[in-house]
Amino acid sequence: MFVAPRYLVPAGLIILTIATAIYPLTRGALWLLIPLTVVALWDFFQTRHSLRRNYPLVARVRWIMEELRPFAQAYVVESDLEGRPFSHQARALVYARAKGDLDSHPMGTELDVYSDEYEWLSHSVVPNDQAPKEWRVAVGSQGARPYQSSLLNISAMSFGSLSARAIEALNYGAQQGSFAHNTGEGSISRYHRAHGGDLIWEIGSGYFGCRAVDGGFDPQRFADNAQDDQVKMIEIKLSQGAKPGHGGVLPGKKVTPEIAEARGIPVGEDCLSPAAHSAFSTPIEMLEWIASLREMSGGKPVGIKLCVGQPHEVFAITKAMLNTGITPDFITVDGAEGGTGAAPLEFSNSVGMPLREGLIFVRNALVGTDLKDRVKIAASGKIHSGAQMAKAFALGADWCNAARPFMFALGCVQSMECHTGNCPSGVATQKAWRQKGLIVDDKGPRVARFHDQTLHSLREIVVAMGLETPWDIGAHDMRERLNGAKSKAVDAIYEFAKPGQLLSDPDSLKIAQHWNVASAESFRRVS
Repeated sequence: MFVAPRYLVPAGLIILTIATAIYPLTRGALWLLIPLTVVALWDFFQTRHSLRRNYPLVARVRWIMEELRPFAQAYVVESDLEGRPFSHQARALVYARAKGDLDSHPMGTELDVYSDEYEWLSHSVVPNDQAPKEWRVAVGSQGARPYQSSLLNISAMSFGSLSARAIEALNYGAQQGSFAHNTGEGSISRYHRAHGGDLIWEIGSGYFGCRAVDGGFDPQRFADNAQDDQVKMIEIKLSQGAKPGHGGVLPGKKVTPEIAEARGIPVGEDCLSPAAHSAFSTPIEMLEWIASLREMSGGKPVGIKLCVGQPHEVFAITKAMLNTGITPDFITVDGAEGGTGAAPLEFSNSVGMPLREGLIFVRNALVGTDLKDRVKIAASGKIHSGAQMAKAFALGADWCNAARPFMFALGCVQSMECHTGNCPSGVATQKAWRQKGLIVDDKGPRVARFHDQTLHSLREIVVAMGLETPWDIGAHDMRERLNGAKSKAVDAIYEFAKPGQLLSDPDSLKIAQHWNVASAESFRRVS
C-alpha cells in the first residue's frame, strides 16, 4: 500500500512500536516510542493546525525552532554589534558592570567609523581630572520638598509587568546606590516598599493608587500615598515611547490580590486604562492639576512624561506655563525606541518621535521660552552607558532614566518573552517557579553596581572632555557622521533655539510653524 512521504514518520513509528512490543528484548524503547506515536496520531486527527495535520510530529520541529530562535540568534548567529533592541555588545557591557567584571574592550572599536552609524564626543588635550566625583540634580525648587536626584534612575516598570522579585531587587539596588526607582503606572506595591529605596510614583490614565470607584482620580487616596516619605517625586504619564497614545485593558485573570492591592482595583475584574486622562482636557487644566498635586503631596516635585508626537502640543503646554505661571518640575522625554512588556507592533515600529529629536524639541520649547531654569528634563530611551548619558546631556537632558539595562542587571537575557509570562530569568513573569532563580540579595547589589559603574563611566567622559560637569557638554561637543566623507557638530544638523528666542523672534526658527498653531487653551491645532 502506498504511503505519502509526509506520513512516513508516523507510519514508521507505528510499525516500530508494534515490532518493539512483540520482541521482549527491545520493549524498553516503548517508553519513547509510545508517546511519540500518540503525539503523531493526535496531530493527524486534530483539526486546529494544518501543518501538524499534514505533517504529523515532523511539523512540531517548527514550533521547537520558534521557541529556540531568540537564543540561537543571540548566541550563535549575531555578531557583537547585532541584536535588537539591544546588541550583544551593549548587553555584555551591562552584565559586566552589574557583576563587577572587567568591562574593557580589546583591539579598538568594532564600529565602522566612516559609516553613518558613527558619532563621537570631542575630547580635550587638557582633561579635567579635578572634576567632582559625583553630581546630583535638584528637582522641584518651586516646592517645599525638592529632591536631589541621581543622574541615572530606574525608568517606569510596573509590578505586574515585572515580577515581585524583580521589583524588590530593583528597589534594593536603588536603596543601596542612592538613586530613584520609578514605580510605573501600576502604582506602589508592597515590593516597592520592601527595602525603602526612593520612589518616583508614576500616575497614568488609570490612576492606580489614587483611583476612584468610577475609574477617575481620587484626591484623598492620592494624598495618602504621595505624602509617604519613600515617595520623592510624582510623574504624570501622558504617553510612553513604545506605545504612545494607546490605552489598555488588564484582564481580570491577571488581577491577583497583590496587583489589586497595589492598584486599588477589585480582584479578578477587568480594568481599563484609557488612552487619555480624565482629570484634565486642556493644557491650562493640566497645569492647574499639577499645582494641586504638588500641594496635596506636601510640596514634592511633580512632572510629566511624554513621547513627543504632535509638536504643537508641546508648545501648547509651554504657552500654558507662560499664561498661568505654573510649571511642572520636570519633563521626562521618552523616545519611541523605549521598551514595554507588550505593545502593538505598529505602535512600536511606526508611532512616536525618537529620543534624539524629542529631547531636542522639548529642550527648544523650554529654552526658547526662558523656562528651562524652572523645568528639568529627563531623557529615557535605550540609555545603557556613560557615553549614551553624555550624548543625552549634550542635547539638553538634566538626568537620564533606564529600564531595560536595569533588567539586564537583574539577569534578563532578552528572550523576547515579556508579553507571554514565560520569561526564563524570572524578571517579567508572575509565575512563582520562574521567579525562584532570581535571588533578591544577589541581584539587588548588581543593580546598584551597574548604576555606580555607569556613572563612573560618565565622569570619565566628562574628565576627558576637559569639563566640570555633564551639563557643560554642549551640542557642539558631539559630532555625527553624515556620510563617509563628511561630519558635522550636532548643533549644525539640528536646530537649537537660543534663550527666549521663541518669545522675541519665533519666526527666525523653523519650529515656528508649530509654535504659531499652539494654544494654551487647547491641545488642538489652531489656525
